[in-house]
Amino acid sequence: MNSISSRLYALLKRLASHESGQDLVEYALVVALIAFAATAGMRKVASGVNTAYSNISSQLISAM
Repeated sequence: MNSISSRLYALLKRLASHESGQDLVEYALVVALIAFAATAGMRKVASGVNTAYSNISSQLISAM
């Protein structure tokens, strides 16, 4: 167990000292932000689609 934790510590230390690791974190944050925005946008779109189908349904029911 100690070997695994020491290897993990060495890996994290190496990533912290290299800029490529920092770039990777920045890209991950950008992807997370885009995913959050897409999720928030899809909820609004889904609500609009649901409202449109409800309106169509009520109009079809009243026409029959």
